Formats: sequence, C-alpha cells, structure tokens
Amino acid sequence: MRALRDQFQRFLLEYQFGLKEVETKIGILRDEFLHMHDYNPIEHVSSRVKTPDSLAEKVARKGIDPSFPSIRRHITDVAGIRLTVSFVADAYRLFDLLTQQADITVREVKDYIAEPKGNGYKSLHAIVEVPVYLSTGPVAVPVEVQFRTIAMDFWASLEHKIYYKFDRQVPTHLLDSLKEAADTAAELDARMERLHREVHATPPFPAIEI
Repeated sequence: MRALRDQFQRFLLEYQFGLKEVETKIGILRDEFLHMHDYNPIEHVSSRVKTPDSLAEKVARKGIDPSFPSIRRHITDVAGIRLTVSFVADAYRLFDLLTQQADITVREVKDYIAEPKGNGYKSLHAIVEVPVYLSTGPVAVPVEVQFRTIAMDFWASLEHKIYYKFDRQVPTHLLDSLKEAADTAAELDARMERLHREVHATPPFPAIEI
C-alpha cells in the first residue's frame, strides 16, 4: 500500500509541475499587461490538481481502467487552471497569447462561448500539453485551461452550488431560472464589451476556429 501511495504521489507530481509551467506563463503575461500596458485583461487566476479521491471518483464514474497509463490517456483535466477575464474578447486574446507559445501544444478546444451548453454554461476550454523536464527526461503533461468572464464565472459558481445542494437532482423551476440568469449574464457581457470598445475604440474579437 505504501508503494502504491508513493506511485500515486509521483503520478500527481507530474501534473503539479505541468500546472506550475502554465501558471508561470500566465503570470508573465499578467505582469506584462500590468506594467507595460494601460489595460490588464486578467481579473483572477485559480488552479488545482485533482485530489486522489476526486480522481478515483472520476475514474470509477467513467469506467476507466484504474492504471496510470489509462488515466493519463483518458482524463485530461487532472491539472486545471481558470482565468477570469474582463470581457469575452479577452478570453480569445489570452487563448491566442498562451497557445501560440512554441512549447505549448493544443490537444483539444471546446468553445462553449460560441456554442453554450443547453443549460446556459459558457466558457472557453482548452487542453494544452506542456513539457516538464524531469531527471528521467521530458514528460508532456496535459493541463486544462478555462477562460471565463466575471459574469460567466459568477453564474458557473452559483450553478455548481445549486447542483451540489440538490445532489444534481435540481427542480425544474430552478433550472429554468438558471438558464434565464445565463442569458442575462450573456447580455451583460455584451453590453459591457460594447461600452469598453466605445471607450477604447477596439474592434470585436472573432471566435476561434476549431
């Protein structure tokens, strides 16, 4: 059991190192905007590596073989980082600035801003790979990066709390209210971005091509 625990810790360490690499890249961008530009689009950054319990629960839920190679192949959000930005255009701009770096490989993109989920959820998700150089050699580590506006993040946080409280069996009237709130949040994002463009005379940023 001790040997298995040590293997699990080493396995998760790779994701912690990969997360640090991406955090450093985002931190550099954030500091550059803060000190060299008149506008910083990054409002907040949060990150996490799944706990062993959370990872084991997901492995069981998805019916994945509980081996390290299988987990590495099938679960791409072991390490995750979320950027909360000011405006929708900032999400796409930061996506480009991060993914155009030479040592970043984009594995998958899900643009829930351009095509929201049925419940109203909006966010830009990207699975990127970053090299981590260990004593045994380089390892390509996947990290999930999410880009959201403040309004999107507020809505997603509330939705998570509601689903947790009702053990995912949310009453229909609350689901309807959540969808209405998502529409209101999207309208607020659009209105605030129009004001921002008017003040700064910036063109709208197009959605990415997947």
